[in-house]
Amino acid sequence: METSQPVHGEHVIEVTDLHRHYGTGSSRYHAVRGVDLTVGRGELFALLGTNGAGKTSTMELIEGLAAPSDGSVRVLGHDPHRERDAVRPRIGIMLQEGGFPGDLTVAETGRSWAGMTSNARPLDEALDLVDLTHRRNVRVKQLSGGERRRLDLAMALLGRPEVLFLDEPSTGLDPEARVAVWRLVRELRAQGTTVLLTTHYLEEAEELADRLAIMHGGQVVTTGTVAEVIAGRPSRISFELPEYSGTSLPQLAGATLAADGRKITVQTPRLQATLTDLLGWANHHGIELGALDARSASLEEAFLAIASEAAHRPPADTPAAPSARRRLMGLAR
Repeated sequence: METSQPVHGEHVIEVTDLHRHYGTGSSRYHAVRGVDLTVGRGELFALLGTNGAGKTSTMELIEGLAAPSDGSVRVLGHDPHRERDAVRPRIGIMLQEGGFPGDLTVAETGRSWAGMTSNARPLDEALDLVDLTHRRNVRVKQLSGGERRRLDLAMALLGRPEVLFLDEPSTGLDPEARVAVWRLVRELRAQGTTVLLTTHYLEEAEELADRLAIMHGGQVVTTGTVAEVIAGRPSRISFELPEYSGTSLPQLAGATLAADGRKITVQTPRLQATLTDLLGWANHHGIELGALDARSASLEEAFLAIASEAAHRPPADTPAAPSARRRLMGLAR
């Protein structure tokens, strides 16, 4: 399918008809099946999908950690796998798990990583960005899960990357730390850093992304801004009728109503007009609507609907294969 245009003019990431196979012959699994996408300079692009959708396999190809089976990838104008030396000094990668040696301290880990990083920023500056300065002398194995994720991010930022890859950056973070990471990512984007993000937290994509793509079965099934992806999905109103109200349900133009006992759910493309009609009906009949809740369609609702629709399409040729093992030292610059 065609992708919508990025919000910024210059394409920093260009992916064309991307494929990735695992295995051979009858056991071959097609993990990525013709993905096309572009990311503009200074844009934050979120890659979403259910487990096994192909997000991680696609990210690995864009990061240059593996070669595509077919199609092409360009990052900053170069093939990230074949022209590794031209790309690696200009990008930062935060894997789902950094895999840093547990017996090293945070500072020792940072100094080791800085030694393999071009134009590394001062270590204390990187640790300060993620609020880990006070833990610099603590061994990695003694860090909490959330602190390890922040260390992963700090190491990804050591080289002042032009393009930053974030693979599930909020996993393991408490709500306060998650908000702090979001704030940092926004600041990096405001400074011109291009960000490609995968996440299972749809709120994260809704908060941060300029554009996003939803994958299923190795393919991009929809792409656009959050507003574009949500567009066309109905808003929802829910309420409970009082016991023994004895009144027929209202007629609400263009809306559909579903009853579960006294609980009523309304889906409508015209939230304000439908809510106005509903409240007028309740006032006319002297009915108090319990647990009244009205909300526009969310990215979560759109995601679930799109995933459900995609799941009813013809299935992929074989069961999902595990993603290729990502080698920590393969990220050295």
